[in-house]
Amino acid sequence: MEANVAGCQRKLGTGVVVRANQRDQWGRSVDESMIVLRLRIREMKMMEMNQELPSDWMKWEKQYFAHYHEDVFEAVGLLQSYLMSVRPSVAFGMVALLALSVPMSSGMVLIQVLEMAKRILPCFGLF
Repeated sequence: MEANVAGCQRKLGTGVVVRANQRDQWGRSVDESMIVLRLRIREMKMMEMNQELPSDWMKWEKQYFAHYHEDVFEAVGLLQSYLMSVRPSVAFGMVALLALSVPMSSGMVLIQVLEMAKRILPCFGLF
């Protein structure tokens, strides 16, 4: 794989070149730090590998797997564009709320599991 900083392009193993100075399907500029370019590079690598999906997967899993990463990248891109358009204090507040709510909810679940264990284990003579 080669990288040309002046021309902003990457050459993948099959000779496919992904240019960073192009525009994506919505007409937005694409550069190396954007999600769209990373998605294009990943698609090219997947095409190179030509992977077969596991045979034990259901039909809907095989159909959805092809577009899973696109959906994730699009969701992250929408979140990123929203956070960039709001005031910094709102963005930091949302991130702080998420960062605090996950450990708090996990802690509450752990406390409830411990309370249930305290009530159940004496019935078996283990506590």
